[in-house]
Amino acid sequence: MSNEKNAGIGFFEKYLTLWVALCMIVGVLIGKYLPAVPNFLGQFDYAQVSIPIAILIWLMIYPMMMKVDFASIKNVGKNPKGLFVTWIVNWLIKPFTMFGIAWLFFFVIFKSLIPEELAQDYLAGAILLGAAPCTAMVFVWSYLTKGNAAYTVVQVATNDLIILIAFTPIVAFLLGVGGVTIPWDTLILSVVLFVVIPLAGGAITRNYVIKKRGLDYFEKSFVPKFGNITTIGLLLTLIIIFSFQGDVILNNPLHIVLIAIPLIIQTFLIFFIAYLASKAIKLSHDIAAPAGMIGASNFFELAVAVAIALFGTESPAALATIVGVLTEVPVMLILVKIANNTRHWFPVKRQKVGMANE
Repeated sequence: MSNEKNAGIGFFEKYLTLWVALCMIVGVLIGKYLPAVPNFLGQFDYAQVSIPIAILIWLMIYPMMMKVDFASIKNVGKNPKGLFVTWIVNWLIKPFTMFGIAWLFFFVIFKSLIPEELAQDYLAGAILLGAAPCTAMVFVWSYLTKGNAAYTVVQVATNDLIILIAFTPIVAFLLGVGGVTIPWDTLILSVVLFVVIPLAGGAITRNYVIKKRGLDYFEKSFVPKFGNITTIGLLLTLIIIFSFQGDVILNNPLHIVLIAIPLIIQTFLIFFIAYLASKAIKLSHDIAAPAGMIGASNFFELAVAVAIALFGTESPAALATIVGVLTEVPVMLILVKIANNTRHWFPVKRQKVGMANE
């Protein structure tokens, strides 16, 4: 990757895989040698939701939601083809291919390596990842592929609204098909806590600050203040989760790799489905690349939060969602490189400011 391309991704995001691995080591050591820490934190649960982890996840998700400009939705009708690709791939294809690929690997290909009970838990984690398309990092991937920034905002904004409606029934259906029984009230509560509340709070904060101080202040001064908070929230969340996951990881270290394999295959598959579909309908590259990135990348913060709420911090399902965090950046940077190297596949168009005209 050139220096110019790397300019769009921060130091923390660029080495996210390394930070996750370090958090895994620290968390496992705490769980093994300081078990009083996870035991103490495990006391603070409400309706199966870990209060400490819920607070940390809010710290991660809330700043992301402030970046989403829901006012941009008024531009939906100006160039709907790219949005149709995003919606169809993210909600009618991705959750089901994730289920199929994960089931094939966990229950068939890796049958001799993964006990059936663990396979079912890992499948549940993969389902949660598959039903949560990217929200925040897609802005980085769009920048690195020279995507149409205004169009990416609309793609993300509409996607976040669809999450409110589609996430719960899709997750419930696929978990049911996978033989996992879940309490609907806990699933709905999870969506309210980790999507509805931060989404509404982010929108209110964004509108208030822009009204008082202007868009330039909001983007260049206000939002950056939360960068370190988001980073700290993610790292502490991972350490806490890994402190609960110590036994699973130490007893099954190979499983980290086994979980990663279907997740990586799914990432490449969904990217090329969206990317090639965009090529087939003659979208320009600056719309096609972000469309592929949104589906390929995951809203892993939501997946982790819901996995913990549904199955607990010690569940292997939560571990599976964290493996999604582990593989996210290196795989997505490979896809960025592929997208940039295939720019010539797409028609060259001079775009106006805002939504692209067809």
